[in-house]
Amino acid sequence: MSRLSENLTAGEGRELAPSPPEFSRDQRQTLLRIAHESILSAFADRALPPAPPFPRLLEPRGAFTTLYLRGSLRGCVGYAMPVAPLYLAVAETARAAAFEDSRFNPVTKPEAAELGISLSVLSCLFPIRPEEVEVGRHGLVVSLGSHRGLLLPQVPVECDWDRKSFLEQTCRKAGLPPDAWLKGAALEAFTAEVFGDNRV
Repeated sequence: MSRLSENLTAGEGRELAPSPPEFSRDQRQTLLRIAHESILSAFADRALPPAPPFPRLLEPRGAFTTLYLRGSLRGCVGYAMPVAPLYLAVAETARAAAFEDSRFNPVTKPEAAELGISLSVLSCLFPIRPEEVEVGRHGLVVSLGSHRGLLLPQVPVECDWDRKSFLEQTCRKAGLPPDAWLKGAALEAFTAEVFGDNRV
């Protein structure tokens, strides 16, 4: 993948306590269907699914697709930045999570039929001070020079991290010392709407 893609660590696709949803049930189901179809169509060498009839899904957004197989993480790739229309970001990251996540072997055709999918649709990034970070609400991006790391909002909740641990672990994800957030690294935050199908 070439569009500022990221790989994530285990556990970053589970749903948090709900906030008012931005996307309707039909829009969510459409995005999940696109993700599944994108993976399955790769085995038949077919094109990515076409644009859906929802204007909101045509807007550029960052998105992550997380795959599960029988309850275990099977891949996760995403775009931190809004570099593609949302439906296309979902289609592309679903295929990349299935076939390009270097932590896993490519998904096989029998596995593809069993995959559970969770999607995280990201807000735009915004600068944030360390004391403003809210565990469970904010995802984080830490960057310094060529180093950059991202963790989704649900990660610290699942790992039972406090704010300081969340900041430190995002620095580690960037390949930086854990205290880099105190020593000049740039901090940006985002929120995410997270939803999945019934196999997650």
